[in-house]
Amino acid sequence: MPVRLAIVVSEFNSGITFRMLDRAREHANRVGAKISNILYVPGTFDMPLAVDKLLKRVDVDAVVTLGAVIKGDTRHDDIVAENAARLIADLSLKHGKPVALGITGPGMTLDQAKERAELVPKRSVNAAVNMVVRLRKLQKTAKGAGTVVIDDTADNN
Repeated sequence: MPVRLAIVVSEFNSGITFRMLDRAREHANRVGAKISNILYVPGTFDMPLAVDKLLKRVDVDAVVTLGAVIKGDTRHDDIVAENAARLIADLSLKHGKPVALGITGPGMTLDQAKERAELVPKRSVNAAVNMVVRLRKLQKTAKGAGTVVIDDTADNN
């Protein structure tokens, strides 16, 4: 069964995040994952609520978050990125499903954000897909006894 991904995309800094979405779609197709849902949110700070709703869906095995938090004149970027990341990680544990952190920043310049828009979405899709595959293997072996070592570290770039 293919891995079913949902993607949450920030509309803030859309020139970057929409390019990230294109790369994530391309890479998901390349690795054989199916994108079941794409949800646009106003900004990175708004992602946790969307992630929570998507993780409850039976047609979602994992969520990929895509956002670009660029440095401004204050520490606002730190607050946004750190809180979003913490809440997103908590939701992954709460629902028992992977959430890949494809949010770049904080402390990032616009040029750095543009550079990272190519690679970060691919790595995020890889992380989500690999976690689902490994968790499926773990679930299958959970019925047996003993220690389980899952080593399928093949590079999906």
